[in-house]
Amino acid sequence: MPTLDLYYMPSPGASRAVIMTAKAVGVDLNKKVVDVMAREHLKPEFIKINPQHTIPTLVDNGFVLWESRAILIYLVEKYGKDDSLYPKDPQQKAVVNQRLFFDLGTLCQSYVCYYYPQLFDDVKKPADPEAFKKIDAAFGQLNTLL
Repeated sequence: MPTLDLYYMPSPGASRAVIMTAKAVGVDLNKKVVDVMAREHLKPEFIKINPQHTIPTLVDNGFVLWESRAILIYLVEKYGKDDSLYPKDPQQKAVVNQRLFFDLGTLCQSYVCYYYPQLFDDVKKPADPEAFKKIDAAFGQLNTLL
């Protein structure tokens, strides 16, 4: 199996999902930490790789891909030994896609809306209890799906 470069942050779930998927399909990753707080994702050498400067970013023998869910699908379609992680059956695949998009559009979005103003805005904002209710509701929906 080849070794792919992964530009990532250790803590976010998106990066961890890529790492777990790569392990599941037997791909080795050359992990390169990108310190967003130090604005390394805005350095010209990173923007040359990924003009959207988002994390995680995967480089597979010159092929560059970002957006974690796209990376997950790419890894299992290219390197998976079977279709157990990403089914070929359209209905089964649709369920997997629905869960991926739920994570992106609902679960992750609620997290971003609550935590990012506290962490990343130039003028830090206090926690918004209404935004936290959306996180709680999203996890309730996830529990239902599980």
